[in-house]
Amino acid sequence: MKRRGSGILLHLTSLPTIFGIGDMGPSARQFLEFLTKTKQRYWQILPINPTDSFHHNSPYHSSSAFAFNPPLISPEVMIENGYLENSDLSSVPKFPPDKVAYSDVAAYKEKLFSKAFETFKAEKRKDDYDRFCSENDFWLEDFVLFQALKKRLKGRGWSAWPKEIRDRHSNALQIAREELHDLCDREKFLQYLFFNQWISLKADCYQRGIHIIGDIPIYINHDSADVWVYHHLFKLDDKRIPAYVAGVPPDYFSKTGQLWGNPVYDWEALKSQRYEWWIRRIAHNLKLFDFVRLDHFRGFVRYWEVSAAEKTATKGQWVDAPVYDFFDVLLKRFPTFPVFAEDLGYITADVRQAMSYFKLAGMKVLLFAFDETFPNSTFLPHNFVKDCVVYTGTHDNNTVRGWFEEEANREAGKRLCQYLGRELPVETLHWELVRLAMMSVANTTIFPMQDILGLGESARMNRPATRKGNWCWRMTPNYPAANLIERLAEMTETYDRA
Repeated sequence: MKRRGSGILLHLTSLPTIFGIGDMGPSARQFLEFLTKTKQRYWQILPINPTDSFHHNSPYHSSSAFAFNPPLISPEVMIENGYLENSDLSSVPKFPPDKVAYSDVAAYKEKLFSKAFETFKAEKRKDDYDRFCSENDFWLEDFVLFQALKKRLKGRGWSAWPKEIRDRHSNALQIAREELHDLCDREKFLQYLFFNQWISLKADCYQRGIHIIGDIPIYINHDSADVWVYHHLFKLDDKRIPAYVAGVPPDYFSKTGQLWGNPVYDWEALKSQRYEWWIRRIAHNLKLFDFVRLDHFRGFVRYWEVSAAEKTATKGQWVDAPVYDFFDVLLKRFPTFPVFAEDLGYITADVRQAMSYFKLAGMKVLLFAFDETFPNSTFLPHNFVKDCVVYTGTHDNNTVRGWFEEEANREAGKRLCQYLGRELPVETLHWELVRLAMMSVANTTIFPMQDILGLGESARMNRPATRKGNWCWRMTPNYPAANLIERLAEMTETYDRA
């Protein structure tokens, strides 16, 4: 990301399909065509790990740091690959066109997956499948057993499983693998199916000169295969329940902070193993993506630790992490380290020093630029440096239009108009912020698709510190209007980002 370029932030779930959720099928290729026509270099997505209803389908709360999310598998590509027939899609339910219907999608696609799995089992050639299983053995075997045990034990969290399974006694695990063989094989097949569709999509991106930006959440769920297997790397009590959980103190998004509930790492235990689990996680993601955003980078320097008994994040404490030792190890393993840091929120000098030392680019968000620090805000274009990634907003922000209509106070609105040099109708305001980012010195600019479309607050992807109603927004099928394509392409070329 050292040369000028721009791109779009749009998660796979938000693509328009008839199946109730975006996927890696024809709608993804249609979006690639849109990116090509508008001269974009980057497609940024959110994490593609499994999600669940308990965590309201947040991609930042997953049962695995390595596995993939099966609902994103395309039924149409399954037909192309011979796992389904056209007749299997003859009675698709009528899903809402503008939001993800997670539970209904899961029920519908489970039937398709069962049919595809039966077809797969009848095949004689499985060399490609065997290779996938072998290359991903370090996480795949434990993950599929974890998923199978969850189904057998009616969704109970692993810390409430029978003690011999909870504590991973070898004999108990062997018996479970034998008894749950079919369920494990089905889960493996779905992971293989996703991986193949993803690699095909990535190859299409490569042919068009489009780079995929992935996202690595710093923390993972307690109820995950990783914490079950590597419980010694997290701060758990003797019952394998979190003693401390992660979050952030009061900030822009919440007066009581954000209590994420994820277990925090035991960095001394990680250090003693030379961060092997993290090295594998980074290597896995760099196979999937061209660039990676490290979510909540400040947590690698100092993290906010809250007693698991607390109801809010206000009574936490900052705890130091071995950032220099950790990143020294990572850089020796990955000399060309194509990552940038999410450095938003409460950022202190020690975080800035670590980013500077390791030459990590940070993020700038234009929606943060018009507060009382104006005109000295680091989020204003005249204060940018080349090596940063500029956004109008992120998945955690309102849209530009939603911000102006619902959140910006009168003073913020006046500062925005003062900076632009004129007042503008709200209907065109999003283009002016896109232009501000495009014309800036920053090498990389990324725009949520909602801001390219000029949508309001109802199209917001996530509201931090709230749980319900997030991660549901979807584009409608008629989005690539000719005038929109022409305008974005012209602006991209004008500011030398094509």
